[in-house]
Amino acid sequence: MPPRGAPAVGGAYTAFARRRPALYDAMFTHHVGLPFATPETPAALREASGELPRAVGPVAGADGAPDVRAETSWTGPHGLVTLMRSGRLPEEAHERRLTLPNARSTSGV
Repeated sequence: MPPRGAPAVGGAYTAFARRRPALYDAMFTHHVGLPFATPETPAALREASGELPRAVGPVAGADGAPDVRAETSWTGPHGLVTLMRSGRLPEEAHERRLTLPNARSTSGV
């Protein structure tokens, strides 16, 4: 049975980075000149980026900060994937590493 919840999301993120490395780089590592998190952010980008806070909102906990939870739920796997792909973190422990930041960012703690 595939993992559920946050580990599954992190696993899907990792699988995408492995399966489509050039697209991953274009989306997440190359400078694209788009304004993010500003009034000038294009509507389509704002709408797409808004999905993550809506997804983590129900587990945002007492702090009521779905935007911050969304940022950390994405940056954890992103940082791990980036460091693993560059050879700075060994592949072997990736799955264990992936569960920690995701579990915390979605646990309501």
